Amino acid sequence: MEFTQESIDALVVNEVDIMKKIAEELNIRVSQVSAVISLINEDCTIAFISRYRKDKTDNLNEVEVAECDHKFKSYKNLEERRLEIVRGIFGQGKLTESLYNAVMGAKTLTELEDLWAPFKKKKKTRGMVAIEKGLEPLADFMEGQNDDAAVEAEAQKFIKTDNEDAALNVESFMDAIAGAQDIIAERTSQNPQNRSDVHDLYMAEGTIETKGIVPEGVDAETAEKTSTYKMYWDYSESLNQVKPHRILAMNRAEREGALSVNINVPVDGAIALLQKKAKPSNKYHNDAIEDGLVRLLSPAVVREIRSNETDEADDHGIELFSENLKNLLMTQPIKGSRVLGVDPGYRNGTKCAALDETGKFLGFFKIFQEQNPQDAYEQINNAIDKYDIQVIAVGNGTGSQEVQAIVSKVLSENYSDSDVKYTVVDESGASVYSASPVATEEFPELDVMVRGAISMGRRLQDPLAELVKIDPKAIGVGLYQHDVNQKKLAEQLDEVVSSVVNNVGVNLNTASYMLLKYVSGINLSTAKKIVAYRDANGKIKSREELKKVPGIGPKAFEQCAGFLKIAESSDPLDNTWVHPENYEVAREVLSYVQQKKAVPADVKKSLCEKYSVGETTLNDIIEELGKPNRDPRDGYPAPIMQKGVVNFEDLTVGMKVTGKIKNVVDFGAFVDIGLHETALIHVSELSDNFVSDPMDVVKVGDVKEFTIIDLDKDRKRISLSLKSDAHTRLGQTNEGKKPKATDGSAPRRKVVVVKKGEKPRENAFAGSGSRRPNASRGSDDGMSYNPFAAFFNNQK
Repeated sequence: MEFTQESIDALVVNEVDIMKKIAEELNIRVSQVSAVISLINEDCTIAFISRYRKDKTDNLNEVEVAECDHKFKSYKNLEERRLEIVRGIFGQGKLTESLYNAVMGAKTLTELEDLWAPFKKKKKTRGMVAIEKGLEPLADFMEGQNDDAAVEAEAQKFIKTDNEDAALNVESFMDAIAGAQDIIAERTSQNPQNRSDVHDLYMAEGTIETKGIVPEGVDAETAEKTSTYKMYWDYSESLNQVKPHRILAMNRAEREGALSVNINVPVDGAIALLQKKAKPSNKYHNDAIEDGLVRLLSPAVVREIRSNETDEADDHGIELFSENLKNLLMTQPIKGSRVLGVDPGYRNGTKCAALDETGKFLGFFKIFQEQNPQDAYEQINNAIDKYDIQVIAVGNGTGSQEVQAIVSKVLSENYSDSDVKYTVVDESGASVYSASPVATEEFPELDVMVRGAISMGRRLQDPLAELVKIDPKAIGVGLYQHDVNQKKLAEQLDEVVSSVVNNVGVNLNTASYMLLKYVSGINLSTAKKIVAYRDANGKIKSREELKKVPGIGPKAFEQCAGFLKIAESSDPLDNTWVHPENYEVAREVLSYVQQKKAVPADVKKSLCEKYSVGETTLNDIIEELGKPNRDPRDGYPAPIMQKGVVNFEDLTVGMKVTGKIKNVVDFGAFVDIGLHETALIHVSELSDNFVSDPMDVVKVGDVKEFTIIDLDKDRKRISLSLKSDAHTRLGQTNEGKKPKATDGSAPRRKVVVVKKGEKPRENAFAGSGSRRPNASRGSDDGMSYNPFAAFFNNQK
């Protein structure tokens, strides 16, 4: 194949092929993918497309629309990088047919970058030097059906002296053979099918191994006993079985210098595999294949495996965090209630803030529950009367139990016949909000601690509106957030918040700019302009008036209008999901809906033709008019209301307790049962049936009745169960089976990838007779640096 500048310039990304690939992966039609990409290119948001352009996408949901967008961008970036590399190698005059095929056949960005790496360096590879010496024909001969003697005889022809450049000299036939072998070694490593075969072999038979690193001045036994990574001190697990949370734990331990992590793979098996495929006719070809595998291909594949394992673990951790965050943000609000927000504290006292039904701050006071419980009792009692409080929201931080005791006493002695109740609110992220610029803007005259109390109350009234003011990573529903790709995490969490906000809808006249900025088509700058317009002109009376806000042009209005609700508008459609572009057709079917009559099929057909709307859109309009302004959060669990208080000392094994799922992780879930101590339920206790993914059974916000099956009174740890036979196993914790250890029957070479600037550790290399690690230890808590890990290990 001959490469010319014209043929290289003609290479372009085939977007149709990308769309076909996406359609196959998502099991949808190419036309649906194409519609999504076209709308994205028209600056439409995912929320807008999935709600208001169903006719164009043929009813794709929000997840499918987002997947189309993400995959198209990812695959297009890969193809653009592929062409950049081809052009870069061609520009250096080093593009060969085999190298071109390797680049065009690469499946991942890692594989592409490995192929490009030699050409980024000023130093030439051994294969490049051999080609410059003119030894490529000898490499071709060596790969043919020629025996050792024939290769040696052919090599004699390549002995030469270059008078202009001594570096191009070939002084002996063995030098010629060595150069040809270097060319074959690079061909072997660059072959996409070879890489794929070796990758599959390593994943099927390879293991990941960790060993504890003993700190200087500490004996090995003590180091192992005191290590937070004790489970991984001498650990081995198959690459195709290791779970994402273990990869994250290993990576963190390696960064901290607590563990060495190595990939143990069957290098000899890989050599045999490639030699069998190539069927070499001479020892020189045979040796070249081994060199290409050991020196070049195997380290690259091991790097790729380690990178892929980390990427997959990152994606899993981010997905878990995202799902937990979504369910937390979808917590059912307590609408129309006056709330007393309470932020417990000891030394500086407990701050209490009263809020009206809309979350407006009414007043605050401070109590000292330990130093002066009687005064605290009286102040809370007076506040309930003064502000007509209906619900008290007590933060679950330090001092919460003492405050709850006083609140419970006030309610039982003075309001036993009324509907006044209290609930415990998760404080996670409250301090972050209190000291943030957002809180300062909202309440410039108030103390940081008072802002915290206001946040407690508002989290109960409208969790979504309050929690969007806080960095999602500070909310406390993830276990891996500090160990995953931070850029990817931030982007994904931002998408989740945006999705929830647009799924719920926003009251245009009460929303903060922090909430408005997540609405489709609105950014932070525009959100602030909307609030400024409200402040200057009063409440916005209609969606049409929204066009007067600076920054809301035709496109922005199209994208945001349907998600913004205006209860004060004279047009009832302004307080529904019906988009302004469809108001005319909506008014035509409104009479049918008001009379609770079905819209006749012929009328529907006529309206669709008259207003150029699809049947799906028209049906959505009819459904919305039948149940206007429904809140999707109403289907989610409500907060647990209480009148009494429970202390840890009141708990007994076998007791039934009502709790709310606070966080879901790979090995189970954390449960809020109204105490400062968070209870735990292992994945093996979630159901009578086998559970592989806790998310299949529970989600953040779920309220369930649990059985206490174990109490660790010394460490105040609570073990729960949802199994029907829990009462028969009291005092036992079921942690599930330990991960299987590899059998150690097949000694193998160990491939160690040393990062630039690092020195290999003494125990990082092992020959074919290296001792295999002992059986893996510990239960599947997966995150032994987590403070709850010992609980799952059941180390009494």
